[in-house]
Amino acid sequence: MTDLAMRVAPARSEALRRAAPALLGYAAVRALGLLALTLWSAVRDKDAYTLLTARWDALWYTRVAELGYGYEVHMPNGDVHSNLAFFPLLPWLERLVAEVSPLSYADGGFVVSLLASFAAAWGVFAVADHVYGRRAGVCAVLLWAALPVGIVQSMAYSESLFTALAAWSLYAVLTGRWITAGTLALLAGLTRPVGLAVVAAVWVAGIASFARDRSTPPGPHGARHVTRALGLFLAPLGVAGYVLWVGHRTGKGPLGYLDVQAGWRNGFDGGYAFARFVAEKFTSFPSALAGVGLIIGVGLLVWLYIVGVRQGQPLPLLVYGGVVTALALCASSYFGSKPRLLLPAFPLLLPLAISLSRLRTRRSAGVLAGLAVASAVYGAFWLNGSGPP
Repeated sequence: MTDLAMRVAPARSEALRRAAPALLGYAAVRALGLLALTLWSAVRDKDAYTLLTARWDALWYTRVAELGYGYEVHMPNGDVHSNLAFFPLLPWLERLVAEVSPLSYADGGFVVSLLASFAAAWGVFAVADHVYGRRAGVCAVLLWAALPVGIVQSMAYSESLFTALAAWSLYAVLTGRWITAGTLALLAGLTRPVGLAVVAAVWVAGIASFARDRSTPPGPHGARHVTRALGLFLAPLGVAGYVLWVGHRTGKGPLGYLDVQAGWRNGFDGGYAFARFVAEKFTSFPSALAGVGLIIGVGLLVWLYIVGVRQGQPLPLLVYGGVVTALALCASSYFGSKPRLLLPAFPLLLPLAISLSRLRTRRSAGVLAGLAVASAVYGAFWLNGSGPP
């Protein structure tokens, strides 16, 4: 073993030891969620594993893994649902698992999501620990695990994979590892359209870093300039490459992907459709309560972002969290999907994690345990009902 390998191994061992409480807590929260889903599904005569791996978008991902791109569903209203809307990294990994093991494509999606969820939890911890300390890191992971729609982290969806790539890319930016940051941003851009948020964070941080170097006395910045520039070059290649490929495949030019999304009635309208959706809730008394809840929820997101700014949250986290939130709230997509689309916006949880970390251990543990139970019950109810489109 080389000296470098000997140095790297203990460093990784120490990092894992430091993250162990967060990862064990994450495993406990997710196990509770899966147990609740299994019991609730059994009562309703449904299969919990099918809900996690073979419904909604999970079916589209497995079709891409098995058959490739080109599958379409023509809806009665004239809409065309094309599987080109789904970015390729998760299906590629599902196919890889199926080819090297006896598992099916759906099983592969579950395995990838399971492993990616722990990688994401570790990445969230690494970011929060680096900025605010270990206790805040543990609280951030447990808050992320106990989100109301946290069960999605265990589904054959791309949220866990994307969050893992995004979190570790942000950590690489914060620690000055620009090529790693750019490579992970590239992969995030092959996972979901919101990979643009990771690209934006890397680019803004990189430009700010170049500006700081120019304002400091001359020094040996050459190698750092090169690696930083390479990281910035790599970052957008994933999302740009797939979007351009879709445009070429559909024959509709560089923006052809937008036409594919339009077939799903997805688009970016600055939040107009969502605002209209909320306003329509006030046409009757029962639905008005839901409208009030939605307004409070959006207000909470804005408040958490503002608190993060006031607390001096690092620029890459502010950019990433802001872009993810804006894309989720201002898209004219299925309104029921918005909580799921916000799942990767973990920097919004950091102000809450800081507050919890300052409480006595018994009190913070009680709060987090209550949230975990509520999340498990809601996740089981949700997936056995309407679930995520």
